[in-house]
Amino acid sequence: MINDEAEIEASRAPLLDHLIELRSRLIISLIAVFIGFCVCFYFADPIFKFLIHPFEIANGLFSAQRSNGAKHGPFDLILALINQTPTTGGNQLRLIYTAALELFFAKLKVAGFGALIAAFPIIAWQLYRFIAPGLYRRERYTVLPFLVASPVLFTIGAALVYYVMLPFVLWFSLSQQISTGGVTVELTPKVDEYLSLVTTLVLAFGLCFQLPVVLTLAGLAGLISSKALRSGRRYAILGIAVVAAIVTPPDPISMLMLAGPIVLLYEISIWCVWLIERRRKKEDEDADLAVIN
Repeated sequence: MINDEAEIEASRAPLLDHLIELRSRLIISLIAVFIGFCVCFYFADPIFKFLIHPFEIANGLFSAQRSNGAKHGPFDLILALINQTPTTGGNQLRLIYTAALELFFAKLKVAGFGALIAAFPIIAWQLYRFIAPGLYRRERYTVLPFLVASPVLFTIGAALVYYVMLPFVLWFSLSQQISTGGVTVELTPKVDEYLSLVTTLVLAFGLCFQLPVVLTLAGLAGLISSKALRSGRRYAILGIAVVAAIVTPPDPISMLMLAGPIVLLYEISIWCVWLIERRRKKEDEDADLAVIN
């Protein structure tokens, strides 16, 4: 502990030096975002096609069912999600744009979305490098795993949206179309609205899946305890349900798809904070024994 404190004292610098370092870290992060934006804008069409793939899955299943005269069932959708192979069923997927530059701005949005995701590891590393001098050596090694866990959890949340939730929501939306007599009501989404739905859901799920990282870091800093998390479980579940209802489309299935995993992650967070408290208690007991001896 004495060596750690000496190391932190040696790393102390005037406020101006910290501001200069912060500026350099921000510049590096912005450069990473800019490079990611340029690359993603160059590949905007393939990225856009990638984001449309869930709609292709849903539209292919719906078209095949309609052409065969079959009923719409969730089990067929599950099989389509497993195969991840869209079938046109004789009905081509159509998206529209109604403003002259809407598609161009949609590509800019795709590029910005891709740039933030691609540059996230660099941004996280720059943040860690900025705060690392103020941490004890033991704390640095403790924080490092969270730099790995954070993008992994974000990817899991985004994958849940991309491979499960979006195809289901879009398939359900297509199944609500009406074609009786001389009346036809069909889903033809705008490009910008579809991209807004995809990016919003991916970011919402990815950020909500950061809950274990946030709560565990709070427990590591002593801001929260496992006992407090257990006693506040019912309020946490209520808050999770409210957030899930706000960020997901207005249907109970989508809400449960988000709320269920987050409640599970909350329980995992309690376990992680409990392990931290247990380890800290053991270290304090060992330190007391060392002082006595």
